[in-house]
Amino acid sequence: VMTWREPYGVCAQIIPWNYPAQIFGRCVAAALAAGNSVVLKPAEEACLSVLRLAELAVENGLPAGVLNVVPGLGLEAGAALAAHPDIEHLSFTGSPETGTLVAQAAAVHHVPLTMELGGKSPQIVFADADLEVALEAIVWGIIQNAGQTCSAGSRLLVQREIAEVFLSRLAERFSALSCDAGEADADCGPLINARQKSQLEACLERARADGVRTLACGRLAKGASKEGHFVVPQLLVDIPEGHEVLREELFGPVLAVQHFEDEAEAMVLANGTDFGLCAGIWTRDGGRQLRLAKGVRSGQVFINNYGAAGGIELPFGGVGRSGHGREKGFEGLKSYTRIKTVAIRHG
Repeated sequence: VMTWREPYGVCAQIIPWNYPAQIFGRCVAAALAAGNSVVLKPAEEACLSVLRLAELAVENGLPAGVLNVVPGLGLEAGAALAAHPDIEHLSFTGSPETGTLVAQAAAVHHVPLTMELGGKSPQIVFADADLEVALEAIVWGIIQNAGQTCSAGSRLLVQREIAEVFLSRLAERFSALSCDAGEADADCGPLINARQKSQLEACLERARADGVRTLACGRLAKGASKEGHFVVPQLLVDIPEGHEVLREELFGPVLAVQHFEDEAEAMVLANGTDFGLCAGIWTRDGGRQLRLAKGVRSGQVFINNYGAAGGIELPFGGVGRSGHGREKGFEGLKSYTRIKTVAIRHG
């Protein structure tokens, strides 16, 4: 008896605009290494880097037809690709709402899926943590790529006994952040387009109307265009339980704060959304580290760091509304293969 892993055949990949080159690399490389061919649709907002990478692949010996890039609108090219009867595996990275539509289209032909659908990841800070290290990682975890990152640490859960001191220091850090486009000394860049800016600003307006308070915010750098798609980094407090800024992926540099008394309450708050992509745990207590790592509902857990498992060698993906399946690592490579069992009778 033998059990083989074999390629699916034609794999479809639909990738987003926030990290087009990186996501192209990790998806395409695994699919091709497993023996598949690829039809990839980049986001219409960011397709030129993907097209150039595909050109370079062909120029450097990749056979014609093995890698195919199909630019176009999601409602047209993306929908057609997801529903195509000759697709044998589909990988999608994007919003949960679009992911649902993609999954429904692929289900007609029972196509296996890898879905990476975003997150609302908590940073959990206990009183015994190295607060200075935690502070810098928390700031970077929400302003990187202007918060347009599925793994952004967009919720801060801070133990009540240190909340006043820690938030005071964090507010100072937020107040010093600057926004500009293409400047080396800027901390945060613009959002992708006017629509994304408008959606985020509307959410923040609703939050303020509901009593949410901005404890601190960044500023536009001197000379930055006021016509740009900038939303300055914001630190939100006094948030009603269950509010959308605690539940929904905002995809911008906005950090929502909650307080907890003890480990049990921290666990409840950490698991208080439908998402489950990443979590950061800040404590020196080894037992607490492992208890929370096991109990937090997420695909990646970072202890006394955030984002250290971002390399190509480590599997990445989520649970719940964050999706299913894994990209990167050997698990990501295996996801582009299927299993066949062969039994031979001798004699």
